[in-house]
Amino acid sequence: MNNEIIIIGGGASALMLASLLPHHTATLIEANTKVGAKILVSGGGKCNITNEVMDSSFYAGDREFIQKSLKKFSQKSLLRWTEQRGLYPVMRKGTQYFCPSSAKEFVDILIQESKKQTILLNEKVLCVRYEKDHFIVKTDKRELRAKAVVVASGGLSYPVLGASSVGYEIATTFGHTIIKTAPALVGFTVQKEQFFFKELSGASAEVEITVGEHKCKGSLLFAHKGISGPAVLDASLYWEKGSITINFLPGFSWKGIISSKKQLSSLLPLPKRVTKAFLLQFGIEDKTASTLCKEEIETLKMLSAYTFSPAGTFGYTKAEVTKGGISTDEVDPDTMMSRKKEGLYFIGEVLDVTGRLGGYNFQWAFSSAYTCARALTGKK
Repeated sequence: MNNEIIIIGGGASALMLASLLPHHTATLIEANTKVGAKILVSGGGKCNITNEVMDSSFYAGDREFIQKSLKKFSQKSLLRWTEQRGLYPVMRKGTQYFCPSSAKEFVDILIQESKKQTILLNEKVLCVRYEKDHFIVKTDKRELRAKAVVVASGGLSYPVLGASSVGYEIATTFGHTIIKTAPALVGFTVQKEQFFFKELSGASAEVEITVGEHKCKGSLLFAHKGISGPAVLDASLYWEKGSITINFLPGFSWKGIISSKKQLSSLLPLPKRVTKAFLLQFGIEDKTASTLCKEEIETLKMLSAYTFSPAGTFGYTKAEVTKGGISTDEVDPDTMMSRKKEGLYFIGEVLDVTGRLGGYNFQWAFSSAYTCARALTGKK
């Protein structure tokens, strides 16, 4: 079976690419029984597709490489594209754009825009090779030939939705370097010294987490396995090993605490059971602040810079994305084509580009797909 273009994957980047090739013949191969599975479950089923505040500083990866695609197809370009097709995303959580009713609205548009293309479902790609001026894509059902192959297979997160390493395997076949992969936008497990966090499951607090040079603000959720919540998930993007520092009291002033007649559990801006748990760990009685000695105050100030080393993460089954991937040094940022093999392209999460929470990873999927589409259609 001969094709002009084969797209491996059926997620955000693959569907956007297929929708941007109305005058070309493409075959999209998806291992699941339906396309857009990850889009449909993201954002509580409403899919946070992009963010009002958008630039490469919200990503881990080569910022210059990332910015080129973001500039070509920005968040404003994406919003215009959806609105032209009757979908008007709504802003929630400050600057994040979500589908107004459900993610299915967005997936339906992508499918409608891709109707000219062939979509093969429930079919797994096994390998790709190059012979006699054609790529040959072998699946568990057939072999297909094409002039161009676009790998849009995503990462390793959410294996229940069909995630696999096939994109990395294809890249390796053609001599590409894979930057070490790891779960990202995921919760942290804790060491024995922080096991008391598990007893606080369900409680949350507004925090600021420092990982190296990066600061992540937002809520922290205590969980049965350790800690999660938006600030933690963002922090996981930058953490590899070693310590992190959590400010449990951002914006809180210690001035005047000596004269306060309030109980510590009422004075500190944390849920009472969280404050009491820390007091127990510090060996400090829950008493009026005015009765604290100097040493106790200094100990309490640890809440503004609580430093510890996570034991690990919740893993790929709980991770929203995969960090690491195909080295962008070996991909042309103007076309998304491999610098190792002409006609081979990589887009979306399979590359070593990972965004923070808030629609950044979907925007990258769409922007990189747009860059690739322009190259495939010969547009400048």
